Amino acid sequence: MHENDISGLVVDACYQVHSKLGPGLFESVYEEVLFYELATKRGLSVLRQHQIPVVYDELKMELGFRADLIVERKVIVEIKSVELVAPVHQKQLLTYLRLTTLKVGLLVNFNEVLIKDGIKRIVNNF
Repeated sequence: MHENDISGLVVDACYQVHSKLGPGLFESVYEEVLFYELATKRGLSVLRQHQIPVVYDELKMELGFRADLIVERKVIVEIKSVELVAPVHQKQLLTYLRLTTLKVGLLVNFNEVLIKDGIKRIVNNF
């Protein structure tokens, strides 16, 4: 499955979750429900709170960061529930993509009136 197809499925799942729950809940709630929507209901392979090592020269840190969700081992989904997404959140996701060599990430802020306003697609151009 291509990254664009996966992204489309994730966006649709985010819409379903947001339509049923609305804004204002904790990120952990949206993560749990989105995982259920993608993995259980749609049958996608989803890693949750997956540990990603960081390598710097010869130093390898086993737990550099945790990705909220990695869908089909191709798309990172970073979940937020904040009043305003800061520019650093987009840069953070881009760094995650570079460290994993993945190409596409979705930054999803569920704390929006319309979920379409809370989804930002980030692409790693290497």
